[in-house]
Amino acid sequence: MTPPTAKNGSRSSLLAVEDTEFLLRDEMRSIRFALEYSKAELALRDWGIRSTVIVFGGARIPSPEQAEAAMAAATTDAEKAVAARAERQAEFYRIAREFGRIASERGGAFAPRNRWRDNVIATGGGPGIMEAANRGAADVGAPSIGFNITLPHEQVPNPYITPELSFRFHYFAMRKMHLAMRANALAIFPGGFGTMDELFELLTLQQTQKAPPAPIVMFGESYWRRIVDFDALVEEGVIAAADLNLFEFAETAEEGWASLVRRGLKTEG
Repeated sequence: MTPPTAKNGSRSSLLAVEDTEFLLRDEMRSIRFALEYSKAELALRDWGIRSTVIVFGGARIPSPEQAEAAMAAATTDAEKAVAARAERQAEFYRIAREFGRIASERGGAFAPRNRWRDNVIATGGGPGIMEAANRGAADVGAPSIGFNITLPHEQVPNPYITPELSFRFHYFAMRKMHLAMRANALAIFPGGFGTMDELFELLTLQQTQKAPPAPIVMFGESYWRRIVDFDALVEEGVIAAADLNLFEFAETAEEGWASLVRRGLKTEG
């Protein structure tokens, strides 16, 4: 039904909640911010999701199927080089998918206690590594979350998120808040600017104790040590040596899960 308007065509007779032009004014930004918080918060409560295991990683990491197709289609040396890189990166997709399955099976996503689920896989909702982790949960029929954001490219929700838990945000800050506020643990895979942004924000929350303790595992030690010189940060005195204990490296899904459990992740068992 079309919302009513005054006879003179004025929008003033609309209820505030019906007037999208009003809601989208700059002055209403704080209200929109609160609405983005509440919509996801209430949906997650309705599903009984108390805590999550967050998986971050590059949206451009291809699946094994995509890498195989790229290699099959490559004809020039340049195309073959790109396809070879895709095949190498696709291994991280495979590991993230396996990790999503393991965390879902062992973490508590299937076993609500007094209606609450713990350690549910949550991602940024997009393709690449995010898709892989959601896909791993879907492989075993577990619920998983996608906190998507409106961007010009890359951030179309992947098809493996539980539909009722596929959220879309306008504000990066609110999306980050929802990603962080229930996180029992963090699994970080190779990625670009977005992954680095999330990684260092969450490391800072742990370093400053502004968030409850949560173990962090970073997959692909050679990648991370090539991209970020953590030891140099210590040598320059801009972080403490103890800050390097905030995370561990892992190469396989089993190693990553074992690291999180050893360092304090409480699981269904």
